[in-house]
Amino acid sequence: MINTTIPILENEHVRLEALTLDNYTHLIPIAKQEKLVQYSPSDIETPDTLKKYVQTALKQHEAKTSIPFIIFNKKTQKYAGSTRFMNINWKNKVLHIGATWIGIEYHGTGLNTQMKHLMIDYAFNELNFEKIEFNIDERNIKSRKAVEKLGCSLEGVLRKNVYLLDGFKRNTCCYGILKEEWVNNK
Repeated sequence: MINTTIPILENEHVRLEALTLDNYTHLIPIAKQEKLVQYSPSDIETPDTLKKYVQTALKQHEAKTSIPFIIFNKKTQKYAGSTRFMNINWKNKVLHIGATWIGIEYHGTGLNTQMKHLMIDYAFNELNFEKIEFNIDERNIKSRKAVEKLGCSLEGVLRKNVYLLDGFKRNTCCYGILKEEWVNNK
């Protein structure tokens, strides 16, 4: 049975809860930050494009291919961004963690690591997935190092496969981690 309920995932640092049309407006000031999604094809800079972005995530959730979250930083008591489980393949027990963006003020604070730990634990231990993948722009060294610290392996590079908003066609680094690798590295 496929469970598409959006859970609340939390620890002492962060709470991930369902991203909805009722709460996405908390993200408007964050989404306006310059170069926030410079390595992403996502257009979120205006309230209208952010709303369309959320509507797309919710349609994917209805199709059982995505579980979108809004990120709340417990330390600052403020919303910090968005992330999701996406490209969910229930049959083969593989999903991506992606569409992640957090406010620039949260970069380097450990918030991203905290939420990725929650998501990976949930995907492996509650949803019983066997593999998690991350797709990252080849030039985004910070994000690549972050997933490598989680224990992910670079599995390959897709050359010039995604157009970004500025018209640049990026190379995408494909990272993955298996359930047994996560359990053995914790």
